[in-house]
Amino acid sequence: MLRRVLRLVPDRNIGKLLLLDDGERVKDVVRHHWIVFVAPYAIVLGGVLLIAMFPLLPISVAGVMALVGVGVIAFGMLRSAEQHLDVFVITNHRVMRIRGVFEVKVATMPMARILDITVERTVTGRLLGYGHFVFESAAQAQGLRDIRFIPAPLERDRTIQRALVAAGLRGPTGR
Repeated sequence: MLRRVLRLVPDRNIGKLLLLDDGERVKDVVRHHWIVFVAPYAIVLGGVLLIAMFPLLPISVAGVMALVGVGVIAFGMLRSAEQHLDVFVITNHRVMRIRGVFEVKVATMPMARILDITVERTVTGRLLGYGHFVFESAAQAQGLRDIRFIPAPLERDRTIQRALVAAGLRGPTGR
């Protein structure tokens, strides 16, 4: 049974998505900052507390509360899996976002299309070490615009800027 469920989880083999014949190489693989897991884990904890109340409640209510608790735990774990499987990849040719639990969505943007990258850092983000990327591209409709809760965003921005310079898309002194 567990193997059947695990087969539904998408493959995160990034190598399958690379253009190896064209010399595409991964520069950085970025997962979300740990702060995105606080809410899903709090939801799981709430489900555990509902189940823990089982012996304290009348039997007519206890069974329903236990089922609700299991449902809350499953919901929290699904939300956690969504965050864990949301991956941002920087290569020397493009940036990609791969996400989804049961179905995989891949959004890519070639380096040549990146016009501007805005790094947004709130006060909380600066204190905890995360930020958000907003990509502006030459395309009207973008599949890859907002990437939220990126750890060490300034370092990731420098990685992208270096890739742009190496590709000859930006000068060595500026964006």
